[in-house]
Amino acid sequence: MAFSYKGAITFGLVYIPIVLVASIKNNDIGFNMIDKKTMSRVKYKKTCVDCDDKEVKNENIVKGYQYEKDKYVIFTDKDFEKIKTQKDKNITIEQFVNLSEVDPIYFDKAYYVKPSGGDRAFEVLLQAMEKQKKAGIAKTVLGTKETLVLLRAKNGVMYANTLYFSEEIVKAPTAAKSKISKKEVDLALSLIEQMTTKFKPEVFKDEYNIRLKKAIKSKIAGNEIVVKEEREVPSKVINLMEALQKSLKYKDNKRLRNEA
Repeated sequence: MAFSYKGAITFGLVYIPIVLVASIKNNDIGFNMIDKKTMSRVKYKKTCVDCDDKEVKNENIVKGYQYEKDKYVIFTDKDFEKIKTQKDKNITIEQFVNLSEVDPIYFDKAYYVKPSGGDRAFEVLLQAMEKQKKAGIAKTVLGTKETLVLLRAKNGVMYANTLYFSEEIVKAPTAAKSKISKKEVDLALSLIEQMTTKFKPEVFKDEYNIRLKKAIKSKIAGNEIVVKEEREVPSKVINLMEALQKSLKYKDNKRLRNEA
């Protein structure tokens, strides 16, 4: 089911009707679960635990909160709507921050923001945010969950990124510090510098997806999948200095070949 949101951005006393448009499309290749003996599809059924596993149709399924063992209170879509305030129904900007201050670990999903009225106010906000390189931190309720939202502007386009709350972020695991030499760091710096270029997302392709599509065509044609030889890749920890030196030499030779 496609994502759909229609509401408004509010900041101060300014009200801007907007819609959120999905910025990502799913390129996953779908596979069905198959019984290998009968080649028949395997289906999942929703069953009732207390009625001999009788199948329950979607229209008879509701949301229930268990407050005691085997005791539930039922919530309908109308109930969820009733407890939303007007503020919950809008994307309410609570503060502005420097975009560079927001760690990418907080980012979840991205959407395009499109005005559905109040175009002048939308354009004023868009240009002001882009000129100051500021991002708006807002809150709203999507579905049945309060959501933190970051609004940002780039190249005349406004984006909305849903964010994780701080309590949802797991603390980074600790690791013992290793003793390293200055030469090792210098070699790593040289390798990083040698591999540094401008980020061009269009250069990166989903190569596994491409190979998978070819494999599907091959299977349909009755052929077996052929394993191709590939360049050796690191598979275990080796001498660090030797690995860095070889990497620099390999990258340098590759650059010379490309320039030739």
